[in-house]
Amino acid sequence: MLFNSIDFALFFLLIFIFYWFFTSKSLKRQNLLLLVGSYYFYSRWDWRFLFLLVFSTLLDYYSAIQIERSNSKRRRKFWFWLSIGINLGFLGVFKYFNFFSSSFSDLFRVFGIQINTWSLNIILPVGISFYTFHGLSYVIDVYKRRISAEKNFVAYSVFVSYFPLLVAGPIERATHLLPQIKKERKFVYGQAVDGLRQILWGLFKKIVIADNCAEYANLIFNNSEIYSGSTLVMGALFFTFQIYGDFSGYSDIALGTSRLFGIELLKNFSFPYFSRDIAEFWRRWHISLSSWFKDYLYIPLGGSKGGKWMQIRNTFAIFLVSGFWHGANWTFIIWGLLNAIYFLPLLLSNKNRNNINIVAEEGTLPSIREFLAMVVTFMLTVFAWIFFRANNLTHALQYIRSIFTKQLLSLLEVRPTNMIILIFVFMTIEWIGRKNDYALATFGFNWTKAFRWSFYMVLLIAIFILGTKEQKFIYFQF
Repeated sequence: MLFNSIDFALFFLLIFIFYWFFTSKSLKRQNLLLLVGSYYFYSRWDWRFLFLLVFSTLLDYYSAIQIERSNSKRRRKFWFWLSIGINLGFLGVFKYFNFFSSSFSDLFRVFGIQINTWSLNIILPVGISFYTFHGLSYVIDVYKRRISAEKNFVAYSVFVSYFPLLVAGPIERATHLLPQIKKERKFVYGQAVDGLRQILWGLFKKIVIADNCAEYANLIFNNSEIYSGSTLVMGALFFTFQIYGDFSGYSDIALGTSRLFGIELLKNFSFPYFSRDIAEFWRRWHISLSSWFKDYLYIPLGGSKGGKWMQIRNTFAIFLVSGFWHGANWTFIIWGLLNAIYFLPLLLSNKNRNNINIVAEEGTLPSIREFLAMVVTFMLTVFAWIFFRANNLTHALQYIRSIFTKQLLSLLEVRPTNMIILIFVFMTIEWIGRKNDYALATFGFNWTKAFRWSFYMVLLIAIFILGTKEQKFIYFQF
């Protein structure tokens, strides 16, 4: 059930009506409704994997209680590692088994040894990387005595499987989401309107920008051998805007939908393509994942407390693991490695915390220096996205090799002028709204009400007219 589908609209409307009109006086009933609705939502992908989600929830719920109740250090460790091991085991089998199997075979083939390996013919459960990380962070926090184990099974289950974030994040923390789930919620008109506005912008990003960019990105990447270098650059640019519109669009819809139920989710994007260096980019892209790796991998490894070599080691570790988290393909690992290499000069020169504030915070336009820094950072990001989008490592290298030829400055063979104009308008609105949580948060508030609502209607019409066939969100595969 896709966010950009009629099925989801009907499902959401039904849950919303029951939530506020029939269960609003009982927090228990509200949470039970959210849980049942979330399980139904997930079962629409593949009902068989619902059992995996429920098992993972039960495992972490029970393990956390046992960890908290245990006086023995040995017993605490047992339950902790049991939960961690089983969760990572499921993730490893479903997501990484075939990758390791084929890589093992390829390694021996390099030395002229032919071995037969076997692979699993299984479907990757949608959202497994996201809800697994929910459970892992919760169990780790209980083990570290940062939080108490949750005794209310329904409340904890909603934390893990809450449908707006279940299949593609943001990756929530128990310290942030559980208190809201356990707290009485009342309908707030302003919050609901803000939620609808963010949903509208998310749908525009996904349907108008991402899905239409996907048409050209897929055309060029899937036929890269016949296009000139200039057209291949255009293909990489289209994918750059596709993945941003797709993933940040999903996050906007998730946050807006949740706001309609009186629950605030973690911000996941903060205008990353306006970043002035790669460190700033990673503070603004997939924020919930970056902060997760920082808190549960980077800091436990020593963080930035040790010498430079330890900082370099830890930085490369989180970027490589981040790449591997995205998928079982060497292209994702190289993508992570590239970002680590981009980050290295900033780390060595102690400039990785230079750009904390938003670009042109006090003005309308960036300075020349800021503009050039944004262009360089954007170009580095576009180059790295080639590996992310390519089918495999060979495809990525051939794509890049074909860019740097005499045809790099040739005329474009694919010239979607209307799409380029749309992207320009989209990024202009993003720039104007860059100081807010999302672009439309206060966009047009100084206009007359009639003019502002006309603008919203234009966005809505564009969604219906320029929408292509329903396309899955990219991050559903992770």
